[in-house]
Amino acid sequence: MGMILLLVGGLVMLFAGYPIIQWVTSKSASTYGAYGIGGINSTGQVPDTGLPGLIDKHTPNSALTRTGFDGKKYVLMFSDEFETDGRTFWPGDDPVWEAVDIHYWATGDFEWYDPDAITTKDGSLVITLTEEPIHGLNFRSGMLQSWNKFCFTGGYIEVSIRLPGSGAIGGYWPGAWTMGNLGRAGHGATTDGVWPYSYDACDLGTLPNQTNLAGTGPAAALNSGSKDYGGQLSYLPGQKLSACTCAGSDHPGPNVGVGRGAPEIDIIEAQVSWTGKELVGSVSQSAQFAPYDDGYQYKNTTGYVEIYDDAQTYLNEYLGGVYQQAVSGVTYTNPEAYSDTGDQFSLYGWEANADAANGGKNGYITWVTDGKKAWTMDASAVGPNSKTGVDQRLVAQEPMYIILNLGISSSFQTINWAELEFPATMLVDYVRVYQREDEQNIGCDTATHPTSDYIQNHLEAYMNPNRTTWEAAGYTKPKNSMQGC
Repeated sequence: MGMILLLVGGLVMLFAGYPIIQWVTSKSASTYGAYGIGGINSTGQVPDTGLPGLIDKHTPNSALTRTGFDGKKYVLMFSDEFETDGRTFWPGDDPVWEAVDIHYWATGDFEWYDPDAITTKDGSLVITLTEEPIHGLNFRSGMLQSWNKFCFTGGYIEVSIRLPGSGAIGGYWPGAWTMGNLGRAGHGATTDGVWPYSYDACDLGTLPNQTNLAGTGPAAALNSGSKDYGGQLSYLPGQKLSACTCAGSDHPGPNVGVGRGAPEIDIIEAQVSWTGKELVGSVSQSAQFAPYDDGYQYKNTTGYVEIYDDAQTYLNEYLGGVYQQAVSGVTYTNPEAYSDTGDQFSLYGWEANADAANGGKNGYITWVTDGKKAWTMDASAVGPNSKTGVDQRLVAQEPMYIILNLGISSSFQTINWAELEFPATMLVDYVRVYQREDEQNIGCDTATHPTSDYIQNHLEAYMNPNRTTWEAAGYTKPKNSMQGC
C-alpha cells in the first residue's frame, strides 16, 4: 500500500503539481522508452504527454528561436529557468533532473556528491561545495543529471553560469557537459567499453588497446602514446558495442552492425590559465573521442579547426591519454563572471550537427564562451587515420543528456589550498536546448539509437555505482567478429 501511495503521489506531482516546466506544442511525442503506470519506467523516464517539448513558462519570448551558426532557424525544445525556490532533486523529486548520491571515484574527486547540496534560490540553480566530513571524505557537493529523462540529439545547448570563487585561484572544478545516454556518469560499469567511443566502423579501432589480435601492431598503437605507459596508445578494453558485434549478441540496436557508445561533449570545465604574466580564469571546451589518432594528435590546422579570436582562445596542449583523446580549446573567461569578482553570469554553450545522413564527414561542433563563438572543430579533424588503422570518428549521434556539477580534484588542476574558500557555490541561471526547425530529435530512446530496453535489461550496472566494470555487474561483453564469432 505504501508503494501504491508513493506512485500515486509521484504521478500527482508530475502531472499536476510541478510548478516550473510546462509541456508545449501540438505534435505527438514518443514515450522516450517509458512504460508502466503513467508511462514511467524503473529508471525514471518521463511519460508520454502527447507533446514533444519541455518549455519553462518563464522563458522569455525572445528566446524561443535563434539563428544557428550554420544560418538555419533553431527552435527551443527545452528550457529550465530555475525560477521557483526550494526545488529538490532526490530520485523521484523532478521529472527532468536527478542529483546523484555517489563518490565520483573515476577522476579521484575529493567530494561526495550529495543531492542535498543542490537546490534553487533567487531564480538560480545552486550547487554548494562545503568542507565537511561525509562518507569518509572531507568535502560535499552536487552533481545534477538529466540521464534517461531528458536527452537530445544534435542542436544547440546554452547554459548561463556564475562560477565560484575567482578566476585567478585554482582548485574548484565546475562543469557543464553532455554525454551519451548509454553511459551513466559515475556508474563505471556502464561506461566500460562505451565511453568515449563515437565510432561506427569495424576495424582495429574496436579492439582492445587498438592493436591487432597478436598485439604486435600497428606501430603507432605501440609507440606513439603516453610515455607514462611505455608508449602504449590506448588502455581501453575495446568498443563493447561495436559495428563488429556478432549476430545474436547483447547489443542495444537498432542492429548489431551499428556502432554505439557514450560520447562526451563538454560545454565547460572551468580552470585557471597562465598567460605568461598572470593567472586568469578560463574554460576548456572539449569533445572526447575513441579510438585515437597516433600521438592523440587530431588535425588542428586551418580547414579542420577555427578559432574566432586568438587573443581569447587557444588550442589545448592536452591531447588526451590512454583512456581518451581530447579535442579541446581553452578560452579566457569574463573575470566578472565569478562569485568573488563581479558575481555576474556568463553564457556558455555548443552547437553541433553530426551529419549522420552523409556518414558524419561534414559534422561539426562550435563552442560558445561569454555569449560569443570561441572555436569550431570539423569532423574531418578526427577523420580516417592510416597510422592507427582507424576510420572516421563521429560527432555525437547518440541521445545526449545534461550534467551540471561542482567538483574538486587534483587530477584536473593544481589546487591552491591556501586561498581556496568554503563554502563555494556555482549558480546556473538557466539551461536551454534548441534544434533545427526541420531536424527535431529529443528523447533518450530514439529509433536510430535506442537505449531503453538495453538499460532495463542491465539495471545492476545502471543503478549500482559500486560496479566498476561490466563484468563486475554480472554481464558478459558481446563478441567482436574480428576476434571470431
